[in-house]
Amino acid sequence: MINHKKMHIQMRFRQALWVFLLATILFPFGTEAKSERLIIQGDHGKLVADLQTPDAMRERCPIVIICHGFTGNRNEPLLRKIADGLEAKGIASIRFDFNAHGESEGKFEEMTIPNEIEDARLIFEHISADARFGRIGLVGHSQGGVVASMLAGKLGKRNIKAVALYAPAAVIRDDAIRGSILNQPGDHGDPLDPPEYIEIWGHRIGRNYVTTAFWLPIYETAALYKGPACIVHGTADRIVPYTYGLRYHQMWKKSEYHQLDRFDHGFNPDVPRAAAISVDFFVRSLR
Repeated sequence: MINHKKMHIQMRFRQALWVFLLATILFPFGTEAKSERLIIQGDHGKLVADLQTPDAMRERCPIVIICHGFTGNRNEPLLRKIADGLEAKGIASIRFDFNAHGESEGKFEEMTIPNEIEDARLIFEHISADARFGRIGLVGHSQGGVVASMLAGKLGKRNIKAVALYAPAAVIRDDAIRGSILNQPGDHGDPLDPPEYIEIWGHRIGRNYVTTAFWLPIYETAALYKGPACIVHGTADRIVPYTYGLRYHQMWKKSEYHQLDRFDHGFNPDVPRAAAISVDFFVRSLR
């Protein structure tokens, strides 16, 4: 004997299952960030950037400019985690490749920290002119941390409302004076008369990188910034010792310092945990 009630229940279940499966395909769980690829004129050619905005972006949405480090790019795991975390909290971000990095134009041997600062300033000018965005923050990793800190000093807290630094590589000036690059062993020549090119990490940097780093007023410029800041550094960082992060904290009176035990320069073993620190800071400082 056919059980019509049981068949009806089974049919309704199958229909509900198909609706569920179709919904997960068309509308996956969670919300995907809206990402817009931008091409912005930089100091040494065109810069490629990703503008990431929340799905329900409010008027004059806060935004964070994200700066990568030496030989890095805008798609590194730490930077993407920060951007995704900000998006989930209703804050926009723009990640970009500095000149001669990633997809941006330029020759690596012509890259210097001063022209990276100019790249970041031009990104700031582009964002400032966009009426969709309001309060602006900066975050930088390693050499990008030096860039972010010095740009913040140049622009001041009137323009930059919050700054986060990950393993800021102020060691670069000390290394240049010692005749080394980012704590890497090897004979890099006379720091007062460096060679035309130096090979490091599979890249060739130019003489101007060393000469500008030798005289770079990192802390002197960064000290001009008087707004809220967050510094994150790992004790297992062998490229930029954590003491450089501590010096920023001591210099910036409105800063908070997060020291992560046994974390390396790339913030392994827990990149998401490291990224969440600046996301929380920006939520408190920009919204």
